[in-house]
Amino acid sequence: MGKDSKTTTKKPAAKGDKGKGGDKEEKGSKGGKGGLGTCKEVKARHILCEKQSKILEVQNKLNEGWLSNDSKVPESEFGKLAMEYSECSSGKKGGDLGWFPRGKMVGAFQDIAFGTEPGNCSTPFKTQHGYHIVLVTGRRN
Repeated sequence: MGKDSKTTTKKPAAKGDKGKGGDKEEKGSKGGKGGLGTCKEVKARHILCEKQSKILEVQNKLNEGWLSNDSKVPESEFGKLAMEYSECSSGKKGGDLGWFPRGKMVGAFQDIAFGTEPGNCSTPFKTQHGYHIVLVTGRRN
């Protein structure tokens, strides 16, 4: 049983390491949607609001204009909403965060940004900074 316990202990550690440095293991199975978690950098825009009611207002505007029709939100239109609603300094630049690597953003933000396909918007989510909506505009390895 001692050997089995050691093996069991090692397996969860390996799984936990995948998110940080396990990209090499995942690259081999990159086909299809599996590639979402393997990129090294993401380019995104976001809208940050302190109050949930305000981010839900933004979400309603996105739904009315594009999302309810299964359309992609144009980057320029998302940028206009960011300039109007975002309480982040990036709002002045249309919410543009540019390219950022894994480990630069807080956990939930990083998870959403790296798990969203380019051209798609996230639903509202909360971090310690407030409520966000993210539009992913690019991915690269």
